[in-house]
Amino acid sequence: MNIHEKYIKRCIEIGKNGLGTTAPNPMVGCVIVHDQSIIGEGFTSPYGGAHAEVNAINSVKNPNLLSKATLYVTLEPCSHFGKTPPCADAIIKFKIPKVVIGTTDTHSAVAGKGIEKLKASGCEIIVGVLEDEVKAHHKRFFTFHNKKRPYIILKWAETADGFIAPSSRDEQKPVWITNEFSRQLVHKWRAEEQAILVGTNTVIEDNPSLTTRDWCGRNPIRIVLDKNSRLFLDAAVFDAKATTILISEKDEARNTETQDDSLKNTNLSINLELLNWELKDKIAHQICTILFGHDINSVIIEGGRQTLQTFIDENLWDEARVFKGTINFTSGTKAPHFSGRLLSEEKIINDTLKLYTND
Repeated sequence: MNIHEKYIKRCIEIGKNGLGTTAPNPMVGCVIVHDQSIIGEGFTSPYGGAHAEVNAINSVKNPNLLSKATLYVTLEPCSHFGKTPPCADAIIKFKIPKVVIGTTDTHSAVAGKGIEKLKASGCEIIVGVLEDEVKAHHKRFFTFHNKKRPYIILKWAETADGFIAPSSRDEQKPVWITNEFSRQLVHKWRAEEQAILVGTNTVIEDNPSLTTRDWCGRNPIRIVLDKNSRLFLDAAVFDAKATTILISEKDEARNTETQDDSLKNTNLSINLELLNWELKDKIAHQICTILFGHDINSVIIEGGRQTLQTFIDENLWDEARVFKGTINFTSGTKAPHFSGRLLSEEKIINDTLKLYTND
């Protein structure tokens, strides 16, 4: 490993601190090096706050060293005004003479403009250090801007005999297949992604809240599919704990009806979007277009089977995270059928978790 790779690896490492808070911005990491020592570090603040380069520059105790330092960053510094001023301007202001960049930014507002601006100021630029690792780190951001859709994670739990739900149940609540530690991990994942999506039957059968109640983190935006307006507003997914996007086929989807009269005048944060279910081979594509329009760059698809299979059949998924428990249902709803490359397998007490990628 050469010296540039060493510091870009550190950038990736600290950039991960922004997972779950920076979106739709990328979780950039930045380090500043002088005389082979790190004198400053920073990662992207929660959305609307300072970017990694500015945070790294501000962390340097002796600003006089910046004019003799090298700045390392995972992603090309921005050159445009957004929520904050351009990072390239901050680098130029402090006369940092050398910048090493993991990869260029494909976002149309940047796309090489930051590099051009730095070069024009006399800054020495090196681009493409550990580029594959950096692109994997920024997979959500690049998927959003290059494919015009969110990064899609499929997630389900199946029994030892391959079912995700029993044939019948006594109560409107989940029938747990996995242990409490696996379930807590799922809540951690929810805090890391921008949104979570479920279908109508999951809401009717389980009445999930889809929050991060077992983990400290931001609740994801909830995406609920309700083609035939079967859901009532007293379902847990419509409470005020998070924003919900309701996707229906009709304008008259239930935006006032509730089984509980006390909720009729409650000010809930629900956005209604329309989808054409007659385009049966383009349902997932339409959903992705809707989510792209809401600046959602990552989503967990939690089910049920029909919803998961729709994304699989349209080949619109990037990762699959599949738990296998030890219990058997004998009958019920079978797990989705898919093909993917196995990345890893681990035990969580008595559960097995397999991670797949869609090649």
